[in-house]
Amino acid sequence: MPGTTIKIAASAGGAFDCYLALPADAARHSAEKVPAVVLASSVYGVDKDLRDIADEFAARGFIAVAPDLFWRSHPGPLGRADQKLAAARAQPRAQRIMEGEADMADALAALRQQPAFNGRAVAMGLCYGGPYAMIGPKRLGYAGGVSCHGTRMQDYVGELDGLTAPVCIIWGDQDNQAPPDVQALFRAVPAQHPNVEVHIFPGVQHAYMMPDSGAAYDRTTREFSMARAFAMLDRFRGAKV
Repeated sequence: MPGTTIKIAASAGGAFDCYLALPADAARHSAEKVPAVVLASSVYGVDKDLRDIADEFAARGFIAVAPDLFWRSHPGPLGRADQKLAAARAQPRAQRIMEGEADMADALAALRQQPAFNGRAVAMGLCYGGPYAMIGPKRLGYAGGVSCHGTRMQDYVGELDGLTAPVCIIWGDQDNQAPPDVQALFRAVPAQHPNVEVHIFPGVQHAYMMPDSGAAYDRTTREFSMARAFAMLDRFRGAKV
């Protein structure tokens, strides 16, 4: 069942769009609470690829939301032809990521208004949004995190210190946004942080999750990534609120 776009009030003022996808039997789940996933987008925003991912989670019985993390600079989804604008609106990157922390926190707060939500959510970041897979459970109250072809992940590896929530990080070894030194850094992480799993697939490129990325799209790795996210969410099923 396709989702809808809602407005979320920003804690610092203003409001932003957020795509909401609910399970088809959400009314039944209002008594049988379910976990949720909050999708942190690439620089292209909440485009069709991301909405399709949200719908896929809803089809599996989870709640999914995808906030517009770029509402302060240039709101809305962009197409691949808008590459320069997409890159520009994500800069200065550190500031935009920090601003987005408030949006991820506000999205989590908005989920609590959903009768079917059990109070536990996973932050799933793609590309630009990848760092929220670590920031979310470390700082924002998320129960876990998944990163798919995340960028500048090395800048946030310190977020894993002291973190006990599950985190799953996935790349292809041909990802031009995760060079060999970054992959080597994260390959060593699980030995020190057993709550973190790292998967790096041979021959897979950046943006493998997105059909709109053309030749970089890799259905097998996408299916693996979704399966790992589903498995993490399954761990958080139950009535805890």
